[in-house]
Amino acid sequence: MAQVSQRHPSSSLFATDGKRHPLQDTLMVVTLVLGALAFITAQFHSLHLLSSWAGLVGILTGAYGQYISETTRERTFLIVGMGASAVGFFLGMARGGLFGGLIG
Repeated sequence: MAQVSQRHPSSSLFATDGKRHPLQDTLMVVTLVLGALAFITAQFHSLHLLSSWAGLVGILTGAYGQYISETTRERTFLIVGMGASAVGFFLGMARGGLFGGLIG
């Protein structure tokens, strides 16, 4: 006799537990936006202040979001945002840093 195979919604990468997580979702979106901002501005040498600060805040926001995240979807997008933030941060630091040209 054939068994009916049912797909469980929790087996999907973007599945959620069915509950609302407003703080975690907000941190996820903020981390993604800061990561995109840091990554894009890191491509321009004169915007190193913006890319390094946005990257640093994105890394810290993503780290706290990882600490309190509850679903795989949140963790996945937090890692993507943190990766983009880290690239922007490190390129910004290499081109002048957090205070490059302002102090000294």
